[in-house]
Amino acid sequence: MNKKRIPISLLAMVFAFGIQAQHPAELPNDLQSGPVELPVPSYKLWYNQPAHTWTEALPLGNGRLGAMVYGTPGIEQIQLNEETIWAGRPNNNVNPSAREYLPKVRELVFAGKYYEAQTLADEKVMPNTNSGMPYQTFGDLRISFPGHNWYTNYYRELSLDSARAIVRYTVDNVVYQREVITSFADQVVMVRLTASKPGHITFNAQLTSPHDGTVVSTQGNRISLSGITSSHEGLKGKVEFQGELTATYDGGEMTCEDGVLSVKGATEAILYVAIATNFNNYLDISGDANQRANEYLNNATTRPFKQALREHVRDYQRFYKRMTFSLGPDRYASLPTDQRLVGFKKNNDLGLIATYFEFGRYLLICSSHPDSQEPANLQGIWNDKLLPPWDSKYTCNINLEMNYWPAEVTHLTDLNLPLFHLIEDVSESGRNTAREMYGADGWVLHHNTDIWRITGPVDHATSGLWPSGGAWLCRHLWEHYLYTGDKEFLASYYPILKGAATFFDETMVKDPNRGWLVVCPSNSPENVHVGSTPKATTAAGCTLDNELVFDLWHAVISASQILNTDKELATRLTKRLQEMAPMQIGRWGQLQEWMYDWDDPLDLHRHVSHLYALFPSNQISPYRTPKLFDAARTSLIHRGDASTGWSMGWKVCLWARLLDGDRAGKLIGDQLSLVRNEKKRGGTYPNLFDAHPPFQIDGNFGCTAGIAEMLMQSYDGFIYILPALPAQWKEGSVQGLMARGGFEIGMDWKEGKITRVIVRSSLGGNCRLRSVTPLEGEHLKAASGKNPNPLYDVPPLTKEPLVSPRAKLNPVTPVNTYLYDLETEPGKTYVLIKKIETLPTSI
Repeated sequence: MNKKRIPISLLAMVFAFGIQAQHPAELPNDLQSGPVELPVPSYKLWYNQPAHTWTEALPLGNGRLGAMVYGTPGIEQIQLNEETIWAGRPNNNVNPSAREYLPKVRELVFAGKYYEAQTLADEKVMPNTNSGMPYQTFGDLRISFPGHNWYTNYYRELSLDSARAIVRYTVDNVVYQREVITSFADQVVMVRLTASKPGHITFNAQLTSPHDGTVVSTQGNRISLSGITSSHEGLKGKVEFQGELTATYDGGEMTCEDGVLSVKGATEAILYVAIATNFNNYLDISGDANQRANEYLNNATTRPFKQALREHVRDYQRFYKRMTFSLGPDRYASLPTDQRLVGFKKNNDLGLIATYFEFGRYLLICSSHPDSQEPANLQGIWNDKLLPPWDSKYTCNINLEMNYWPAEVTHLTDLNLPLFHLIEDVSESGRNTAREMYGADGWVLHHNTDIWRITGPVDHATSGLWPSGGAWLCRHLWEHYLYTGDKEFLASYYPILKGAATFFDETMVKDPNRGWLVVCPSNSPENVHVGSTPKATTAAGCTLDNELVFDLWHAVISASQILNTDKELATRLTKRLQEMAPMQIGRWGQLQEWMYDWDDPLDLHRHVSHLYALFPSNQISPYRTPKLFDAARTSLIHRGDASTGWSMGWKVCLWARLLDGDRAGKLIGDQLSLVRNEKKRGGTYPNLFDAHPPFQIDGNFGCTAGIAEMLMQSYDGFIYILPALPAQWKEGSVQGLMARGGFEIGMDWKEGKITRVIVRSSLGGNCRLRSVTPLEGEHLKAASGKNPNPLYDVPPLTKEPLVSPRAKLNPVTPVNTYLYDLETEPGKTYVLIKKIETLPTSI
């Protein structure tokens, strides 16, 4: 197994904070004992026909294994993944000539020769080995059922309550059912086959794979499929993988011959698939795939399916049940999910929004379990190709980070563990890259990495020559501290924060034209500017870089004070912040994307990188920085709404931060537009996967985070209750949202007004609340002065924004609200209700 470094403090946090605070619902009685008849799920995806394409199949996962269930009666196809099946082998992709040529690229940038700088970087700086390895499918479990091509009464379901897929249909007056789980408890895929009459389960099953050179063998009652991952871009594949298939059955008979497992005349059968690799960590692939796969299978087949299902559901629900969300009665639950997508806008289908939100949480639980070796990649854990789009790697200029936006706020903090381990790894491999490419201390990550933790630039300079991936990932470490207040965690990861900060301290240079400290060369991901002909992306002093370094250095300064260490470094970084460029408002009132006023008001580029300061950061606020707030809004308006799926998910978050619930709701409607085979339209596939297109999972996660931001925000020195509620969301309830400072928030509302707020405090301390609706409750009082809770400190901007004399700014007038303080004690719950305001008596 992978010997990951899990800090003791973080494990303590998982058990103390993540689980004790979850308030899980008790399992229903019929899951505790007796028949496995699960209750009707609160949220589910369901269909009245089998999947015809991969983006109609139903996703299951346990963090390590992924499965896509098609549900075809005659021949079932379950496409399979394992998290460590990647092409290639341990490697480093740094170009040894990069250090020599980077100063020359920088000179060309400062001379305004951006295209020439980009061309030189492509020739001399970008990798001459590879640009990262692709994540690859294992293959498929295929099960053929003779005579099942003619069927009626078809039904297919994914239960979000139990992480279980169900397929049901009728053939010759016999009702057949398939239940599929990727067991969290047993780490195998299980398929339970039953029929309404005894002795009717007959099938042939086999494992298949698109990999070259796979070997299928039969030993006793088991089928094995073994292989080695692909070579890619000149790097030989060395990840060995093995799948094992067997079955248990009641009645009838079973044979295994020539790679086919056959069951005839059974009353019930349960198929088990185990998959494992030789991967230990990004430097070590000396494991035994055969031994691991057989251990999984041996353990899983020793106990009854009913017990296995109960433990699977229990393991899953300890994450899923931490939250509940409803927008009122689900009026269209009787419609298949794909039909709900078609009629979403016409029907104002609020139940589908709630389902989509829960589906996002479901996907994160299934693709990033605390025990996972790898975090959720560009497709989570689901991929049916040997060469998927963008290699299904970890794209670090937005996409990997977006995958984890819902983790803290939707009560899934411990699902960050695989991401934190990746950050540990790239801080190690990135130390070599910083030294070899830049001659600098600290560590660097460019815009992409993979299972081998490459940290050099990849692909082309237009997108790859961007050195700020490490800074963005460090934001997740700091956010985790702000949510949990875990000083042991902060101390454990402080060296990583410090290393990233040191890299920028040593590599940033003064722009000779403006005199500002800038990152160069870089780009504003992946957008071209008008600074040169032909156009280029390469530039200096891009707004996103400035914003990321601002956050990173402030985190290090604050952490050094909290941990009482590195006072000299904190003093130095405080001074260096004064040397950086301020945010700028351009000629048409926009927040500038680049150091120069190059923004095109007709630019509809999918990336809105310069708006990072609005979300996910907290540098822009309607109360603290109204000019920048207006400029960010102007920029977002001009970028338009319709875009790729993940971009629309980000825009939901941004409009929520702009306190415009109706516009955020409109973007959700754009996101929930059905996409089937369209090539250039973002939206949602029939199985609710995000359509870039093609599929990218970050849109699912981004929109889930955006819905949470519409319901509650805690970035601006207070917790804002219902800050961006659309007019159509007249009533609803949410329990289990997490705010910074260890506060768990629940709330109910009717006619758009809060009726009740529940605050659970895990850490104690002051809870400052902002609400449009007046509240009352014990210990609640009007707020005054600065919030004394240190986890709500907001770093002030180092400099006032520069505003173009041509810019016309709009007034920012937030709605009238009430601001309260609630002094809390650790472990206590506080209930607040809508205050009944009485009119003064007439005289």
